[in-house]
Amino acid sequence: MFWPTFLLARLLRLGLLLLGITLLTFIITHALPVDPVVANVGQRASSNPTIVAAFRKRWGLDRPPYEQYVRYLSNLVRGDWGQSITTHRPVLTDLAQYLPATIELSTVALGLSLLFGLPLGILSALKQGRFLDHFARLISQVGVSVPVFWLGVVALYVFYFRLRWLPGPGRLGVGLAAPAGPTGFLLVDSVLAGNHVVFWDALSHLLLPATVLASYVTGLLMRVTRAGVLDVLQQNFVQTARSKGLTERRVVGHHVLKNAMGAPLTLLGLAYGQLLSGAVLTETIFAWPGIGRYAFHAAVKLDVPAIMGIALVIAMSYALLNLIVDVLYTVLDPRIRLSG
Repeated sequence: MFWPTFLLARLLRLGLLLLGITLLTFIITHALPVDPVVANVGQRASSNPTIVAAFRKRWGLDRPPYEQYVRYLSNLVRGDWGQSITTHRPVLTDLAQYLPATIELSTVALGLSLLFGLPLGILSALKQGRFLDHFARLISQVGVSVPVFWLGVVALYVFYFRLRWLPGPGRLGVGLAAPAGPTGFLLVDSVLAGNHVVFWDALSHLLLPATVLASYVTGLLMRVTRAGVLDVLQQNFVQTARSKGLTERRVVGHHVLKNAMGAPLTLLGLAYGQLLSGAVLTETIFAWPGIGRYAFHAAVKLDVPAIMGIALVIAMSYALLNLIVDVLYTVLDPRIRLSG
């Protein structure tokens, strides 16, 4: 009975969360001291009453705010997320176009964070006070301190402009076309299409922005992992395991790491959501056609349907990631399942 009750409670919370997000986003966008007419048609055209009236009627802005919100919810229930004022396309179509690029970038960035942050954090704790510990802590300090926009500009200048080791902005090089595929992820679709040229070119374009995006998460993950491992190493059950004659590898692998992964697991769930929603600067610097740039242009134009759609996607990503983390918690620690 645990799993059905657990999942049902989380899904009910997810529904309430999404409803609250739509209401809060709607209130904030309508409270901003910016006229969407001026933002979209320009200062000169907005002085023409005929143009203003036509624009407001076209996008439903002539109705009272409560009526606009109720109409939005009724359309949302039917699967209609509205039409973007900027692109004049359904918001779902825009999100389907831009979201895969951000997911691909964020997933690679999270993979790099795991590849470097988790092992270095563990080794730093096991080698406390030694050279490796000081080196790892220095890397962590740099990762969490250096601004992403500055690091992105420097990385482009050094590795693209000066050394020519990696390609410049964009997802693909000039002359290459994205393969037609079902996912929208260039790496996956190029493999499915057997196009190795596009695969390696897309991967090379991913490395620089993904590394820049992963810098902060890597530094933070190293710190949290190091602190968690050090805390577990001081527990009595670890000393008991050592006194029984167990090898250090078994003590660390079976007892320490399993009990120290709670905080890093939570951080990874939150970090992935942050990567998906906070890649605006990285995508702008590297001309990455993802949801971050789409959100930036929607905010500039006060494109309310697009802003609402982006907020929903971000809220759903955080909620689903938190659900996955909660499930993994119950797998790692049976006491949570028994207490629930």
